[in-house]
Amino acid sequence: MTPAVIQPGATLGVMGGGQLGRMFVHAAQQMGYFTAVLDPDPDSPAGRVSHHHIATGYEDAAGLARLAAVSAAITTEFENVPATALHSLAATRLVAPGADAVAIAQDRALEKAHFTRCGVACAPYAVIASEAELAAVSAELLPGILKTTRLGYDGKGQVRVQTRDELAAAWRGLKGVACVLEKMLPLAAEISVIVARGRDGACVHFAPQRNVHRDGILAVTEVYEENLPSAPVNASILATKSIANGLNYVGVLCVEYFVLQDGRLVVNEMAPRPHNSGHYTMDACDVSQFDLQVRALAGLPLTPPRQHSPAIMLNLLGDLWFTGGDAPMTPPWPAVLALPGTHLHLYGKVEARRGRKMGHLNITGASVAAVCDTAQRAAALLGLPPF
Repeated sequence: MTPAVIQPGATLGVMGGGQLGRMFVHAAQQMGYFTAVLDPDPDSPAGRVSHHHIATGYEDAAGLARLAAVSAAITTEFENVPATALHSLAATRLVAPGADAVAIAQDRALEKAHFTRCGVACAPYAVIASEAELAAVSAELLPGILKTTRLGYDGKGQVRVQTRDELAAAWRGLKGVACVLEKMLPLAAEISVIVARGRDGACVHFAPQRNVHRDGILAVTEVYEENLPSAPVNASILATKSIANGLNYVGVLCVEYFVLQDGRLVVNEMAPRPHNSGHYTMDACDVSQFDLQVRALAGLPLTPPRQHSPAIMLNLLGDLWFTGGDAPMTPPWPAVLALPGTHLHLYGKVEARRGRKMGHLNITGASVAAVCDTAQRAAALLGLPPF
């Protein structure tokens, strides 16, 4: 029987050793917990800073048994951890979020069906898993975006299509795997909402975040008063809590939305974990998304987070190390950190590669104008485009 509260001094486990796991580990350790990471990479960012690093595959029975043996409770840092592994761990340990919720997030078709059950509007779509379903696609869905139902993230497994011929070619180019075709809609903004939900059903949220993507990868997150119209802000908070409640979710959940040009809100996808767009909370809020992930897993109270500063987050990809050519060079951190209110978070990855998430830069300040000015100056120093 899992205790009502897992006290500091116990060990909390995490499936996955990337940067989200690393920041969870740091938050847990700050609160006095020991930590255990299961990840096959001996140089994984989270594994390098954890008390225990179990360097096995995610379905390795011996590795899972070792993680369960040392951990009082276990979470996950990315949505593609095999749900079967989470089911196995749940036989003897509290696992949050649960395997069933993670399995829904791993499949776009299941995910969209869940959104619909929760009364949250999706873009018009069709599931394509056969030639017959391909032929039956309504012309009303074109132009659209074809997305694989599984393993697509950061723009991967996605193809924009304008015509039926392009759709057929794209689906066959994706090897005929199960896909969803989503109608392209006129967008005014992309936003995300992060909630934390406890075992008792208590649910708290951060302010909705306005996001800018480049090549399918999050580039900038802006969070401050009057950043977004009130109608989609309020609707997105209610929708996200409905989605979490419908899953009987425990942990931190991020849901991404599109705000259409006519003001309507449609849901895009969810991530059953902390999210890149919530990294600003580490410096702009009294509790971060990772603090709440620890609290939800341990059964501690979830206090509503308070944002004390306007904030902008810049995502730092490995491309920044190659602005001078093929040989990697360290970005100009001293010049960036000379700017007021800058907070650099690097993830401890041993090699910079183009497109790889290497860190993020949070900018906070006393006013929106100051934060926006500093963020643009930091972007210019790093060679990032203005936003």
